[in-house]
Amino acid sequence: MAFFHPSMDVYPSSFTKNKATCRHKGLRNDVFVDPSPPFFLPRNLSSPITVYRSKLMRMRKLAFLWMALTFVVVSCKKETDDNDNNSNTSTEVPAVYKKIYGATDIYIEGDYVVIKTKGRPDHKSPYYKDTQWESSLYEAYNGNNSAFAINPNRISEQNMTYKIPRNPAVNANHEATPLGAMGVALNGVAFYNQYAGPNNQQLTSEINSFDQYDGHPQQQGQYHYHVEPYYLTANSGEDALLGFLLDGFPVYGPKENGQTVNDNDLDEFHGHTGVTADYPDGIYHYHITATDPYINGNGYYGTAGTVSQ
Repeated sequence: MAFFHPSMDVYPSSFTKNKATCRHKGLRNDVFVDPSPPFFLPRNLSSPITVYRSKLMRMRKLAFLWMALTFVVVSCKKETDDNDNNSNTSTEVPAVYKKIYGATDIYIEGDYVVIKTKGRPDHKSPYYKDTQWESSLYEAYNGNNSAFAINPNRISEQNMTYKIPRNPAVNANHEATPLGAMGVALNGVAFYNQYAGPNNQQLTSEINSFDQYDGHPQQQGQYHYHVEPYYLTANSGEDALLGFLLDGFPVYGPKENGQTVNDNDLDEFHGHTGVTADYPDGIYHYHITATDPYINGNGYYGTAGTVSQ
């Protein structure tokens, strides 16, 4: 019997020149076999070449699938790592810090938000008397304290640099706040603690030198707030964000959810944890109150950054 070569329309010449005796079981011994591939084999047998090619294709498919799977796993891991480290690698200043309108510059430096200010209030004050800003910012005292007595200091510009943690966290040591700047208000003015001087001197007498917006300058001319900055709460609201302490936690006004906040509502550091307009997921935050300790209690809640000038 004769068979066609799969690639030809006629019998190959080799069929007539080469006769092979097929010794496979069950095959006739007069089968013509073309010695050049592809060989003719009965249906119940497979060519070694065909078997090899089939195995090779399967191996290639498996190799391709393995490579594809490896690529997906590596890509997913990289994306996860990127997302996990995004807060540490991004140089974009979070929107909440952009509310510090008195800053001359704000930028990210590693794990810190750097805030630079001139430390000079944007509101009027009797402490602008005899300064270069007198013509536009001087205003005689017109507040409600009949015992007001202006101190001999006058407002001057500072070169303040605050470095506060971009991801504030509680610190069990609760470091004491210093005399001098312990935080920064939205208008770039420094927050001071509840003491007038060393050894926890009370503000009893010093309060009488606070201007109509409850601030005053110290000997080097640095204007600051020990208590509620009335200019900010009058313009932004008594429940508004007013600034940040050096540990990175925000400072809010004397009201929350329409209610006046009392010292009894707060912990020993003068704050608590809860949702705010700026932090919808909740955060520890300080509140300014009308009574001592006013802004901060017995130290920072978190780890303080630094301030320099």
